[in-house]
Amino acid sequence: MTVRFNDLEVGSTIPERVMPPLARVQIAMYAGASGDFNPIHIDDEQARSNGLPGIIAHGMLPMAFLGRLLTDWVPQRSIRKFSARFTAMAFPGDSITCRGRVTAKSDSPAGKLVELELSAVNQKGEPILAGSAHVVLD
Repeated sequence: MTVRFNDLEVGSTIPERVMPPLARVQIAMYAGASGDFNPIHIDDEQARSNGLPGIIAHGMLPMAFLGRLLTDWVPQRSIRKFSARFTAMAFPGDSITCRGRVTAKSDSPAGKLVELELSAVNQKGEPILAGSAHVVLD
């Protein structure tokens, strides 16, 4: 499916992405891939000694899910800006839903620019990430 600038309006949503529940092994694999072996991500006892109920996912893992939301929608080469801020922690077993909504459209020197508001929420509807992206479309 090709996304066209003229087919979008401010307020249009992009297809959401629902991720399977976060698995401990996925979090451990992310620790290895990122090189971030902070014990709060891999050791329940250490996490609890830091005031957490158990291990938490790296914040960049749900951000990667938002990145997949974008690249499922448009080719990676269309993405001009992508940012997010962490609003809550994600835990093993959380199922994260990623969403996007068009907030602005304009002609720019780079092409037809679409600005998006992005979000990731857990299975309770609690926000995990809030973000934005700019993509250029035909």
